[in-house]
Amino acid sequence: MSVGDPKSDSDGTCDCASEPTLYSDARAELRRRDFAKFLASVGGLTAVASLTAPLASTTQVFERSYEGPVYSDGVYLVDEAGERISENRLASGDQLTVFPEPRPGIEDAPTLLVRFEESSYGGDIDMGFTVDGYAAFSKVCTHAGCMVSDTEGQLFVCPCHFGKFDPTGGAAVADGPPGRPLPQLPITLTSDGYLAATGDFEGPIGPGGE
Repeated sequence: MSVGDPKSDSDGTCDCASEPTLYSDARAELRRRDFAKFLASVGGLTAVASLTAPLASTTQVFERSYEGPVYSDGVYLVDEAGERISENRLASGDQLTVFPEPRPGIEDAPTLLVRFEESSYGGDIDMGFTVDGYAAFSKVCTHAGCMVSDTEGQLFVCPCHFGKFDPTGGAAVADGPPGRPLPQLPITLTSDGYLAATGDFEGPIGPGGE
């Protein structure tokens, strides 16, 4: 008879009523309590993860293994749902995160698309890279590679070290530690009324490339 098996009488009947079972002895009760605590812990961790995930996604440090061009002539700009960007998508002062079509992924080519009155642009912006008030820049901070996801007035702000960039001035550094502007993307309007690139970013994406 193995350990934990109920005893049997000489007549072969089982004296089960007097024996603890897997579900009624003290050890099993402890197991149930420990398992309940485990489930509660998992639930708590899941809840915390669900709260921190959006923050992590907005400050995610850029890591890029693909070294080739991301955009090229004729590649459409699309939103996160994969929809192409029409000429009337943004009003003056609006901005939107866009990607190349087909986009390689949010970590590869997130792009800040803005629209201002053409008279608002100046500084080091390349007006030949703009169209109908639209301008586009890499969303990857040139300091530490975080996502430039905040704004202060019309300035772009990186939440990691508070680098600030002025989109009307060619995404030039307005404050903080970044050493160079966000690289600009040359864009145009296609004959069917959508925004598309005419080449790749004018400079390297993310930190480095001084």
